Amino acid sequence: MKESMRIGVYGMGRFGSFWAKELADHGFEVIAYSRRNKNVPPGVRPGTEEEVLTTSALFFCVSISSFRDVLARTSGSIGKDTVVMDTCSVKLYPAKVMRELLPSSVQSIATHPMFGPDSGRDGVSGLPLVICPVNCKQEILSWWAHEFARWGLDVIRMSCDQHDREAAWSQGITHFVGRTLSELSLGDTKLATKGYKSLMSVVEQTCNDPIQLFYDLQRYNPYARDMRMELKGALDTVMDVLKKQEECE
Repeated sequence: MKESMRIGVYGMGRFGSFWAKELADHGFEVIAYSRRNKNVPPGVRPGTEEEVLTTSALFFCVSISSFRDVLARTSGSIGKDTVVMDTCSVKLYPAKVMRELLPSSVQSIATHPMFGPDSGRDGVSGLPLVICPVNCKQEILSWWAHEFARWGLDVIRMSCDQHDREAAWSQGITHFVGRTLSELSLGDTKLATKGYKSLMSVVEQTCNDPIQLFYDLQRYNPYARDMRMELKGALDTVMDVLKKQEECE
C-alpha cells in the first residue's frame, strides 16, 4: 500500500516543513504546497494546490485559526479517495470543521503530533502522537496508527474531548507559563540552578513557536479558560500565604 501512496502536505510553515521532511524520511513520496512554495525541505517535491489536494493522504499543516477558511476553500477540490488529516494542537474544533465541510464520502482523521522542529530535531522516536477518528474506516485508522508506531512514535488513541481536556493542562499550561515568563525578560546568570535552566528552556521552546499558536491554543481549546482561572487561583493562594507570613513577622 505504502509504495503506491503519494502524501500531500498543505502549508509550509515551520511545522509543515518539518512534518513533510519526516514523512519523506520515512519512505513516502511527499508533495508540498503553500502559497509561496517556500521552506520546502530536501526530498519533498513542491506541487500545485490541485496535486496536493488529490494525493492519497493529505495533511493540513496550517494554523488553527485559519483551518476553517482553508478547508472551506479547498474541500470541493479534495479527491474522493483522499484521507484528510489535520495536525492542529486542539482536536474538538478541527474535527467539527471536517465533519461540517468535507463531503461524507471523504475520510478524515484528527491527529496531533505533540512535537515540532525543536523537540523533534534529534528524531521523533519515543515522542507522542495523538490520533482520533472523525469519519474514517477502522482499517484506515489502524493502518496509520501502525505506520506512526513503526516510526517509533508513542501513538495514543483517544477522543477529541479527552485530548483537549488533557492538553489544556499539559501543552496549554506550558505555553501559557512560557509566554508569561518571557514577559519578565529573564536572562543568563552565573547563579542559574538546574531548575532555572529548565524554566528558561520552556521559555525558549514555547517562544520559538509562532505567537499565533499561543493565541489559538488559548482560544480554541474549550478547557483552556478553566486552566487559566485555576492557575490564577493557585497563584493568588500562594501570594495570600506569603502575605500572611509577612504579617506574622
